Amino acid sequence: MATMQHQVFPYVTKFSRSCLVAAGFGTPLEALLLTLTTGVPLAGAFLMGAGSLGLVYVHLLTFDYLRSMGYSNVEVISHRVFEALPPLRYLIYTPTYLSLHHREKDSNFCLFMPLFDLLGGTLNSKSWELQKEIYQGKNDRVPEFVFLVHVVDIMSSMHVPFVLRSISSVPFENHLILLPFWPVALVYGLLMWCCSKTFLVSFYYLRGRLHQTWSVPRHGFQYFIPAAKAGINRQIELAILRADRMGVKVLSLAALNKNEALNGGGTLFVDKHPDLRVRVVHGNTLTAAVILNEIPSNTKEVFLTGATSKLGRAIALYLCRKKIRVVMLTMSSERFLKIQREAPAEFQQYLVQVTKYQAAQNCKTWLVGKWLSPREQRWAPPGTHFHQFVVPPIIGFRRDCTYGKLAAMRLPKDVQGLGSCEYSMERGVVHACHAGGVVHFLEGWEHHEVGALDVDRIDVVWKAALKHGLTPV
Repeated sequence: MATMQHQVFPYVTKFSRSCLVAAGFGTPLEALLLTLTTGVPLAGAFLMGAGSLGLVYVHLLTFDYLRSMGYSNVEVISHRVFEALPPLRYLIYTPTYLSLHHREKDSNFCLFMPLFDLLGGTLNSKSWELQKEIYQGKNDRVPEFVFLVHVVDIMSSMHVPFVLRSISSVPFENHLILLPFWPVALVYGLLMWCCSKTFLVSFYYLRGRLHQTWSVPRHGFQYFIPAAKAGINRQIELAILRADRMGVKVLSLAALNKNEALNGGGTLFVDKHPDLRVRVVHGNTLTAAVILNEIPSNTKEVFLTGATSKLGRAIALYLCRKKIRVVMLTMSSERFLKIQREAPAEFQQYLVQVTKYQAAQNCKTWLVGKWLSPREQRWAPPGTHFHQFVVPPIIGFRRDCTYGKLAAMRLPKDVQGLGSCEYSMERGVVHACHAGGVVHFLEGWEHHEVGALDVDRIDVVWKAALKHGLTPV
């Protein structure tokens, strides 16, 4: 995870906000001075007869790149480059160089050429040694919780904070302005597939603890390519092992990273590395709790698709204990009977297998764990509400029915530093499996939450989530 190794923000937490504010706001006078600063060298080149259109583009792009790099909060240039070419350190500044200015406010005033600070006697002597320490990861603050995601698709890859900060701060949607950049994002996606490792996407603080989101450099469609599965599992395994070495307390697997067919909901890694100190969780116990608590208390019957999946099984077993009739759509009698036998004998009668959607034409509560086409949705009676735990969510074709969103929870009010949205949800709202990992961490539970869901823990996890200030959306 080379990108994570070179991060600066754990060191500059107390003063990085001023950097970010300065990067996004400026007075008219500052804009005028920047224009003069940029234009004077160009004017000089043209007066000497050496100007050209190409020079203008190269100069402006270089100027903006160096300025943006300083505010990026990520060390891009290795300390070895400065050690090999000492004069270069007086021509290019680093995020650490700028951060020292914002922290101590008495040095490192130059925009991106430390030479002038050297000549003016305002160069901070700690700049290069500190930059070396940060590049080597010696000043990194270790996260205590990590949410391990993956890239959903090409368009969503352009919504991450380090690509377009303004777009990442609003829920995901397909902006037309991004279409011209689609080929570029595709090329980067292919490069990631070839040579990238898990990287840091975003972070926030909850009760003073650092929480990070890491991403496996794979797109959603790649998880369905048989030949890609071993490589994906290897990426996930490396992320878990790195988190374990760093001292991360809990790592929560998102979306397809915990796919049952891929790694048994995380079981593969826990079985392979029995001495892991980091707790690996899939967070689906809270996902089940969120879905179950959306169902009205007076419900007597539900129709369940994706009935034999990890979530479907847990939901069915929970509801039958409440004496709610669960009509389970599955073609596999063997898998149905296996789930039915898990239920206490007195509740087994509430689990019913069906093989056609027509069987639910009188049921107004549908729990959707499998994609529904318009033709399949037509069997639902008017007034049906579709509760969803299928990814991607189904499209609402019926105007006489209502559609729930994916299971999610709002983080506690004391969360700090949230600068982006998690996929299609508003700021501060995260997927239930993300929230489930947070609860696991806040409670200090020592067990791994992998594989099949423990139905007996659904209520326990739900109460713990509410206790810690997480709220349903």
